[in-house]
Amino acid sequence: MMKKLYWYVLVLTFIAGIVWLWPKQKQEIRASVSVAEAMGGGDDEGYLRATGPREFVFPEDHGPHPGFRTEWWYYTGNVFTENGRQFGYQFTIFRNQISPPESTAKGEAYSQDWNTNQLYLGHFAISDVENEEHVFEERYSRGAVGLAGAQTEPYRIWLEDWEIERITSEITDGKNFPVRVRAMMEDGDSIELDITPAKPLVLQGEEGYDKKGAEEGNASYYLAFTRMETKGVITKDGQEYPVSGLSWMDHEWSTSALDENQEGWDWFSIQLSNGYDLMYYQLRNSDGSVSAFTIGSLIDPDGNKTTINPQDVKLEVLDTWESPHSRSIYPSRWNMKIPRFDLELELATLFPDQEMDVSVRYFEGTLGISGEMDGQEITGNGFIEMTGYEQD
Repeated sequence: MMKKLYWYVLVLTFIAGIVWLWPKQKQEIRASVSVAEAMGGGDDEGYLRATGPREFVFPEDHGPHPGFRTEWWYYTGNVFTENGRQFGYQFTIFRNQISPPESTAKGEAYSQDWNTNQLYLGHFAISDVENEEHVFEERYSRGAVGLAGAQTEPYRIWLEDWEIERITSEITDGKNFPVRVRAMMEDGDSIELDITPAKPLVLQGEEGYDKKGAEEGNASYYLAFTRMETKGVITKDGQEYPVSGLSWMDHEWSTSALDENQEGWDWFSIQLSNGYDLMYYQLRNSDGSVSAFTIGSLIDPDGNKTTINPQDVKLEVLDTWESPHSRSIYPSRWNMKIPRFDLELELATLFPDQEMDVSVRYFEGTLGISGEMDGQEITGNGFIEMTGYEQD
């Protein structure tokens, strides 16, 4: 029992840094908590902070950034069998540094002894669209004695046998891609996917500097591959399914928090049939308004990015779903209009129950998309991440 409690507290300590943070508040220990409850702010003193644009160097910046408190490598995708059966997947590895670099020399941040200051958390989910079934698992470990870690050469991000690993033996053009993503749940459901960028790397925000709040340092460095060719095998309920489709990758690192009046977000990743990709995250204030630090980007078929500001977007919720697990009420269908690009989309979760009821509770699910752009009908697939919908 004490070991279980220790690991639970360890996970909450870790999760306090994995995403944009809420004001400090007392946390109640239970089987699963909301994002808002888990986001204890912590002391940022001594950590590196994202305070302005910087020059990125590759392949090094595809790897870990010790000194920043929080970092994650996030993959989602929609893949299909030859007969059209659809699966969505989410695979994310988070790194958290639990003490500032002043207490540990830079070269010791990834020490291979038990005294490491690096913790890792993994979330893995499969959405079986045909059966409307969402399965998920969480893991966590110290970044020590080979249990978990992140390195640039050879490129590998891992947590036990869950891993992201460069396929090619040599780096070409300063890139660590294509990669192979492998993960298996305790019941045997698994993915093994080869993922290759189909467009250039996108530097989100201001050339990779993504400001999320008014205070200095309330920002992250944010890189993305918005369209990646994907092929491999999904194993579900003991049956293997050869699949192919598209994935999306985000790599982000930071130390600091959201503004105090921000209570949640809706993050959309959208891949359209005309070759365009759209990222849009809407930060929601506690009074129901949309934060001025909401931002998005539209990436054309050649990989050119145009920034989208909150005044460009009208997002209307058309329907909701109440979770039977948490009683949280999430949006489930939207109309999105971006007149600046003559773009209107109807977005809907492909089935409602895709809530991640892990140490931090949030919604991460696959989307179906239809609409028009420049007067032409389009379709698409995507993912939606939602937080801050917990009921009092």
